[in-house]
Amino acid sequence: MTVDVTARTYMITGPEPEWWYRDLVSCLQSTFGSLLIREGADPLSVLGAGWRFLHLPGDVRSEEFYYPCPPDESGGADLGAALAPHHALRARWWQPADEDDVWREVRETLADDRLVIAAVDNYHLPFRPAYGDVHAAHLVVVYGLDETRGVVYVSDAMPPAFRGAVPIEEFLRSWGSANPTDVQDAFFSDARIGRRCLDVRLDAPPAPLTPELLGGFLRTDVDGFTTAGSARTGLAGYDEFAAELLDRCRASDAGALRELYPFGWGMQAQASLHGELLRRCGRQWDDPALAGAGRAVEAVAHAWTGLRFTGAHGLEDPRAVAPDIAHHATLLRGAYARAVDAVGAAAARL
Repeated sequence: MTVDVTARTYMITGPEPEWWYRDLVSCLQSTFGSLLIREGADPLSVLGAGWRFLHLPGDVRSEEFYYPCPPDESGGADLGAALAPHHALRARWWQPADEDDVWREVRETLADDRLVIAAVDNYHLPFRPAYGDVHAAHLVVVYGLDETRGVVYVSDAMPPAFRGAVPIEEFLRSWGSANPTDVQDAFFSDARIGRRCLDVRLDAPPAPLTPELLGGFLRTDVDGFTTAGSARTGLAGYDEFAAELLDRCRASDAGALRELYPFGWGMQAQASLHGELLRRCGRQWDDPALAGAGRAVEAVAHAWTGLRFTGAHGLEDPRAVAPDIAHHATLLRGAYARAVDAVGAAAARL
């Protein structure tokens, strides 16, 4: 698309952001993927290199882009490090410092030729299917701002996919939305948007992915699954999470199922990307065991579907759905165990 620029236009140089999408990812992975492509990196190699289970009790937010992100040594949360633990990807949330000039940081970032990831409420975005109907917290990539024409340039790879201009006033309503409770979306509403944005940086280009390098990643991840820690990580952490989920369902705690859907999406997306990467590497390196490990990890991703959707359909009566939750949690546990074994065996040969 050709864009007319004016003196008050802030636009990245070069082509518009590429869309990056997979069926099981959320707007979180898709927006990061677009930024990684612009940095010259392969999103699958970066976002699919790490795999773990992590549940942070009390941390889950009703947003499409929720992802467990423990505090680092500074007490802050680095979402990039959580998404790509084997790469120098960094991402931190920020909000406008000056309510009288909410665009200042966006202008500065675009002038620095970098993309902005912005949190928005789908209800106010005219290109989203939920426009004027359903409130839901979502992420988009901002790649331009024209204050003379009164438009913001937005890219969104999530279906139906959009790239183009949005009137500033509509974007501001979406960016600053209270995202109130919406009975039509119990999982991604009721989370204030607050004009949040992500500052994402890739501090170093990813090294070429070799069998030796990937083998090191896999061994670290398998250790994380099989070594008990203080947090709910690995297979032991999953067992704690599943036991608590079932107890809360039996106690008719609908909050457990509201949290399950967004939390599970992050775990599902990560497993999906990791499995795809292992399959791709197994094919390229003529390593059937590695490709098989990839399929085993992808089975984890698909097992999350059963658990997440069972929970979603059982929201109005958690106690009644508890036996089905137990069934799908057991299937998912088995998938995790088989995948960890397969990845461990593949890693030992790399």
